[in-house]
Parts: sequence; C-alpha cells; structure tokens
Amino acid sequence: MVYAIFSASVLLAVGTVYAAAVGWLYFWQERVLFEPAPLPADEPICTDGDTHELFIDVPGARLSAAHLKLPNPRGVFFFLHGNSGNLKKWFVELDAFRQANFDVVMFDYRGFGKSTGEIESEEQLRADVHAVWDYFAPLYAGKRVVISGQSLGTGLAAGLSSHLCAEGRAPDLTLLVSPYSSMQALAAELYPWVPMGVLRYPLRTLEHAAKLLGPVMLIHGEKDELIPIHHSEALCKTMKSAQLLRVDGAGHSDVHQFPSVRKALVSALGRL
Repeated sequence: MVYAIFSASVLLAVGTVYAAAVGWLYFWQERVLFEPAPLPADEPICTDGDTHELFIDVPGARLSAAHLKLPNPRGVFFFLHGNSGNLKKWFVELDAFRQANFDVVMFDYRGFGKSTGEIESEEQLRADVHAVWDYFAPLYAGKRVVISGQSLGTGLAAGLSSHLCAEGRAPDLTLLVSPYSSMQALAAELYPWVPMGVLRYPLRTLEHAAKLLGPVMLIHGEKDELIPIHHSEALCKTMKSAQLLRVDGAGHSDVHQFPSVRKALVSALGRL
C-alpha cells in the first residue's frame, strides 16, 4: 500500500514537471528557436562603399535591411538568414555577388540587430518576409531573381518562392542552404519527448518545395548534425528540377566556408 502511494506520488511529480516543461515550451519557444544579437544603432552593418542600410516599416516594428547596390546589376539575391546573430554576421563575403553582378538584399528579423519588435508567430514572420520583398521587388522588374535562405531561413525562402510561383512570378533560382523538411520533423528528431502540437512554428518547407517552379539548388554539409542531410534528400525527391550539392566534410555552421560552395554559387548565378 505504501509502495503504491509512493509510486503514485512519483508519477504525479514527474507528470507535473513534464506538463510544466511542455507548457513553458509552448509559450516561450521563441527563446529556443531564435537567438538574436542586438546591434547598436550607430554600429555599421557593413562599411563597403556600395552597401546601404535602411529601415522598412511593418506593423509594430521597423526592420533593419542591408543592400548591396551595384551600378547596373543583372539581378538580385534575396537572402533570409539563420536563427542567430544579426546582419553584421550574415552580410559578408559579398565579392562573389559583385563578380556575378548581382545585388544582395538581407534583413534582420524582429529583435535581431537593429530591428525592433519581437517575433510572435510564424504568420507574422512570413508577413515580414513578404513585406521586405515587396519593398525591393519593383527595383528588379525584368531582372533575375534568386530567393535564398540558410538554416532557419530556408523554410521562409521556400514559402516566399512558392508564393511568387503561384502569382506567376517564379524566381529564376531558389537556393536553400542546410534546409529542413519541416521544423516539425526536425523537432521530432531532436526532442522526441515534446508533443508536436506544442510547436507553433511548424515551418513546413517540404509542402512549399513541392509547389516550386523553376530551378532549385540545395546545399548541405555531409556532417551536419543539427539538420542532417536526409532533410535535403527528402526535399530533393519532391522536386524534379532540384540539384543537391553534398559538401564533404562540412557541418552546419561552416558549410559556407568551403570553396566548393562558393564555386557552385558563382556558377549558378553565372548561368542565370
């Protein structure tokens, strides 16, 4: 009898702790998913003479953007970065785009860098992506368009590309670096004890990828332990026109440092 009461008490305690942990994840999962680094207002994102900083107003926030603007570009490379840092970290290594004569546009999500506000939902995050793209799109009417993302940004990039395809404005290239098939699938692998209904950011990349028109290029490190390469393999199977570049020896955060990635990027832009 005493043992039964003790066992019941232990189970109740474990259940209470589990419920509290799941509840915390539901309401505060932005702290797990996003790792923003603020940037002082007077600290430049990039000091290159052909780059410019600006702000784009969206409901409840001002988004910090960086723009590599060349004299007569062939097109634009619209890039959505990962879940950490700010544009100071991501708006770098621009010579490859100068070589290909492509402008570059990036922006910081809410709470990142100099952007104000806080990320509150996937819908809001996607709306911000569309707002920034709509701001720059008129500048590149009739020119080449590349929609790209890395890590977290791949789900957002695939969503934007599929939206443009549905509107008859398919990008000339969609480039996804270290993508996930969905944040839901990735969470199930990393945190199998968490009920999937708790995740408020499912970011279903695979669903959007299936609707993409035009060329798609995937780049993934063979040794990526955070987002294993089988996510890119699953995406590749859904898209007839997709190419997968497997980067031997690369992990998750260093994939862009490999010469084969730069070579593939310059080659892809040169073919557009």
